[in-house]
Amino acid sequence: MLFFRLILVAWLTVIAAYTGLVLMAEGFTLFTHFFGDIGAVGWPGQFNMDFMGFLFLSALWVAWRHQFTGRGLLLAPIAFFGGMPFLCIYLLILSHRTGGDLRRILLGDARAMQ
Repeated sequence: MLFFRLILVAWLTVIAAYTGLVLMAEGFTLFTHFFGDIGAVGWPGQFNMDFMGFLFLSALWVAWRHQFTGRGLLLAPIAFFGGMPFLCIYLLILSHRTGGDLRRILLGDARAMQ
């Protein structure tokens, strides 16, 4: 579990630093570029569509893990728009709250106890 947590912290650090550099260089133009590439129907757009699928699955998993309760439905759009920073922080918190129990991390407490 320590190795997994170190990977999460490393990714969080790298993506935060990289995002900071991009923001300084280009400003907050993410959506213009993201959807512009999709609209151009090229490889950058294909990558963005693929990535958006991962974001959707991440959001769906978070909502499902919380059994589509209010908390899960609140966290799902944060997962979708928050991407890797959200997922790293969320998994770090879960790894501590569950004592590293992967069954509880992946399924949630209610499903893991069945």
